[in-house]
Amino acid sequence: MQENNRTEISTLGEFGLIKHLTENIKLQNPETKYGVGDDAAVLEFNNQQTLVTTDLLMEGVHFDLVYTPMKHLGYKSAIVNFSDIYAMNGTPKQITVSLAVSKRFCIEDLEQFYEGLQLACQLHGVDIVGGDTTSSVTGLAISITCIGVADKEQVIYRNGAKETDLICVSGDLGAAYMGLQLLEREKAVFEGEKEINPDFAGKEYLLERQLKPEARKDIIEILAKENIHPTSMMDISDGLSSELMHICKQSNVGCRIYEDRIPIDYQTAVMAEEFNMNVTTCALNGGEDYELLFTVPLTEHEKISTIKGVKVIGHITKPELKCGLITRDGQEFELKAQGWNPLQEK
Repeated sequence: MQENNRTEISTLGEFGLIKHLTENIKLQNPETKYGVGDDAAVLEFNNQQTLVTTDLLMEGVHFDLVYTPMKHLGYKSAIVNFSDIYAMNGTPKQITVSLAVSKRFCIEDLEQFYEGLQLACQLHGVDIVGGDTTSSVTGLAISITCIGVADKEQVIYRNGAKETDLICVSGDLGAAYMGLQLLEREKAVFEGEKEINPDFAGKEYLLERQLKPEARKDIIEILAKENIHPTSMMDISDGLSSELMHICKQSNVGCRIYEDRIPIDYQTAVMAEEFNMNVTTCALNGGEDYELLFTVPLTEHEKISTIKGVKVIGHITKPELKCGLITRDGQEFELKAQGWNPLQEK
């Protein structure tokens, strides 16, 4: 936390703090009729479906402030919500931001958080329209609700995958997880030391994927431009394996994906080897990639194959064939959801 030029939150009080953090917010969307400053925001949508998503982030569970700058945390907190809206083929429009803050934090810390938050909002054309702040005895808790819109016929659900559909992913997988492993390793190395000078040279991409992920608005725009309408879609927050099983369960289908087609960055592969981890396992189960996983009809194969940054990794099958991975040497294994379980006892 910020030690120099520290201004205690108590000097402003709750309402003064809200005013201080939100006074420079400028509204960007015509649908936002009234934002921060009253008992509720006023929104107006014409002939479109409204999409609503909420994420709760807890210190010590979802993020570690030893290696997560407050500005990055603000940016990521917004992006993970935008990603959910894009995964429904919608456009994020507004967010509300609620914080529970302990006495460890000062006004400058929250200014940094809001700086990252507002940067994400500016890049994606989203308005901050409200929220709440309260005190906490256990650290920092962040709850963000995002509101988006989509035309009724354009909304994409998880339950629309059909037999023979192609399974596609954007970007590459496993990098965010390897970035987390790298940060955790360096944290352990420098535990208890005042001077922390970790060497991250050559590993910047992995760190960026963990600390400053991006929501794939660009992929949504390309699909619309190419007139490709996915039959199902999700963002990859809990790992490819887990998300693919969600789609298959809700669509009542099976799937086959191919290990050699899963997109993995060179830095991810090198880092996995350094940690003596199976890089495919990292890609399948790592999570926090916030890439898009979607299915398209087989007839779109030619068009989807020409889109840069999208890779076909398999196909949808009959439900009785379940969910399987074909390895590089032709063996077949059943996919298992190893995604993060917040309720599991350690």
